Amino acid sequence: MTQQLVNGLFAGSIYALFAVGYTLVFGVLDILNLAHQAVFMLAAFTALELVIGSHVSIYVALLIAMSVAGALGALLYAVAFRPLRGRPNSYFSALISSIAMATIFEAVAQHAWGANAGHFPLGTFPSHAFLVGSAVFTLLQVVILAVSLAMMIGLHLVVQHTKLGKAMRAVAENERAARVLGIDVERVVLISLVISSALGGVAGVLYALQYNSVAYDMGRPLELKGLAVIVLGGMGSIPGAVIGGFLLGLVEVQTVAHIGSGERDAAAFIVLFLILLLRPRGLLGRKAVREA
Repeated sequence: MTQQLVNGLFAGSIYALFAVGYTLVFGVLDILNLAHQAVFMLAAFTALELVIGSHVSIYVALLIAMSVAGALGALLYAVAFRPLRGRPNSYFSALISSIAMATIFEAVAQHAWGANAGHFPLGTFPSHAFLVGSAVFTLLQVVILAVSLAMMIGLHLVVQHTKLGKAMRAVAENERAARVLGIDVERVVLISLVISSALGGVAGVLYALQYNSVAYDMGRPLELKGLAVIVLGGMGSIPGAVIGGFLLGLVEVQTVAHIGSGERDAAAFIVLFLILLLRPRGLLGRKAVREA
């Protein structure tokens, strides 16, 4: 039981970090950025290429991959979102545009690295293991949990206690009123996408390290899980996304242990369905009316 709890926490930390990026953009733009999973994948490939081709350490590769992911977020803003903002049905149009960008990113990755999965070389990360009571965990798992928690807490502090965070919350509440108050809405949207993508990039590298596999379609299963997490936690709620991510990880691990790996995803979505029956707005969701 202890080992399953530990495994669930480690898996949940990656889900939560991935979903936090989703929910940040949704909270500010009121749209789902379905290219998020492709940024997640491209960041993993960037780290892999740096480790294998340039022989840099995984720590440096992680920082560079995070920067590349942030740059991809800026590209998404310029190509997929900015030209459509202010138009009729812009939310739906932007959603379709993000799907198109995800398809393009995946095609680029498949052309550049092929359809087969890539793997990090042996020794990319130290393979130390620790025994605490009856639970065994690796140094990599500890680092994944620590990095995920640090970035999620950092984002929460930024949103709640900085001038930028206040601007994000103002735009999320009422974009028109934010403009009247002198807030540069487009700058806030751009920064939100850059931060969101950077977090997704870090999640991609950590996920690739944990499973030592990088493929052009690796983000697709995470996309559905990320959507489940933000719905479970409450649309637009960063703490809710964190709680939802850890809960999803724990449910998956328990399902694998007691039922089987084939039913892992089904069990997770059954739990999601049951929770939403009891609380339709999610665990930390609240009623809100947004005016464009």
